Amino acid sequence: MGMFDGLLNSVLQGLGGKDGDPSSLGQTLNNALAKTEFGSLQGVLDHLQTSGLGAQVASWLGNGSNLPIDVEQIRGALGNAELQKLATQFGIPLDQISGMLAQYLPDAVDKLSPNGKLTT
Repeated sequence: MGMFDGLLNSVLQGLGGKDGDPSSLGQTLNNALAKTEFGSLQGVLDHLQTSGLGAQVASWLGNGSNLPIDVEQIRGALGNAELQKLATQFGIPLDQISGMLAQYLPDAVDKLSPNGKLTT
């Protein structure tokens, strides 16, 4: 099992409620993002907000449904250089890391912000 498989399993377990401690999901995401310019999940959210995606981030933090984010929005906001760092770290193509973030980030943030504030 590669490093990416471990991250993916942790994220999926956290999102699926199979992991009793959502902080492990936050820690896994923070560890993966520590080697980027964002430094943490909160850093990614801050960057997304300043990149014009504040409505999406607010919906993930708040109650109710989560607004989606697509691959192009991820690429545009986070940039290929930082996404490439993550992709290289996990040995996967750039387009797959963008797709994984687009697919799982809204639910992960929602799960890690039960009171409207990110807890990792």
